Amino acid sequence: MGFKFRWLTVALGFVSIVGYSQSKKTIVPKTYVASKIATPIVIDGEDTDGAWSKADWTDLFEDIENGVKPKYATKVKMLWDETNFYILAKMEEPHVWANLKQRDTIIFYNNDFEVFIDPDNDTYNYYELEINALNTAWDLFLTKPYREGDIVVANGWDIPGLKSAVKINGTINNPNDTDEGWVLEMAIPWASYRTSYFDKVVPVDKFWRVNFSRVNWQHSIKNGTYERKKDADGRFLPEYNWVWSPMGVINMHEPEKWGYVYFSSKEGKDTFVIPQDEKVKWELYTLYRAQKQYAGKHKVWAKSITDLTKEPIVVENKILKPVLENHASGYNITIKSPFSNQTYIIRQDGKIISK
Repeated sequence: MGFKFRWLTVALGFVSIVGYSQSKKTIVPKTYVASKIATPIVIDGEDTDGAWSKADWTDLFEDIENGVKPKYATKVKMLWDETNFYILAKMEEPHVWANLKQRDTIIFYNNDFEVFIDPDNDTYNYYELEINALNTAWDLFLTKPYREGDIVVANGWDIPGLKSAVKINGTINNPNDTDEGWVLEMAIPWASYRTSYFDKVVPVDKFWRVNFSRVNWQHSIKNGTYERKKDADGRFLPEYNWVWSPMGVINMHEPEKWGYVYFSSKEGKDTFVIPQDEKVKWELYTLYRAQKQYAGKHKVWAKSITDLTKEPIVVENKILKPVLENHASGYNITIKSPFSNQTYIIRQDGKIISK
């Protein structure tokens, strides 16, 4: 969703705190095992390549906030090789339309499909790609989530070597018929995610944090042309946001909630279970959000864990023992994992460090 989400900024002197509502429902990220393929896929917008027939579909997308089943179905397949991350998205849509043709315009002003990727799982330095039914792309690099303020978007960043193609099952921009939908196929080079020349970025038998979003607008037809629908006061009606892995809020820019995609090198089917230490990190982010809310109310950071939660923090029947330390520029919350003895620290800027 690029820049599109709802927030409220509260000035606190020493820091800008972003206040936002959070879901009371426990968010459990989705998982997917992407298999390795030996022969590159031809990117033509078709889903007929033999490799795709061996890949599983994800669960159907759901509403970003409340998990309600959307009006139109969306599902994805994923594969990989030593060069590319392959993604196939299939979207039901009786009225396929788009009018944005220039790269790096705000593509979610059309119906679109969006990819979010955080390779190192620290919620910083992540990537977004949006593509509409005309195959127009908008690719962005974000240094950190919007909730941390500042200028975070490198809009001039492009994915070198990106290949994408769209197949319309129907006719685009024709309001006189009913379409089946559209298929988007893409190959994203691993080299796009290098942070240095010698960076070995291909995630062999590793997971990355990934999510997908589909933006869908109500439309009206004016002079035979589709456009976003407006209310009686001339304001655009809000868009629908449908996602693979649930967010619980209308905001894709909380990477700690994204799904886990495991890139398996195993021949045949493989399995993946979310590591226990990831669940420890989820609890750190719960405390981080509680600190945001506390500071928004009291204009200072909490100085005790009991100011943030009165309940014991338990993961898989293990009681976690977080330690909160305040310092001149913010705070650290530290937890030693009872599963690995690894120590994890979350800072006031929402970044997790392990040591």
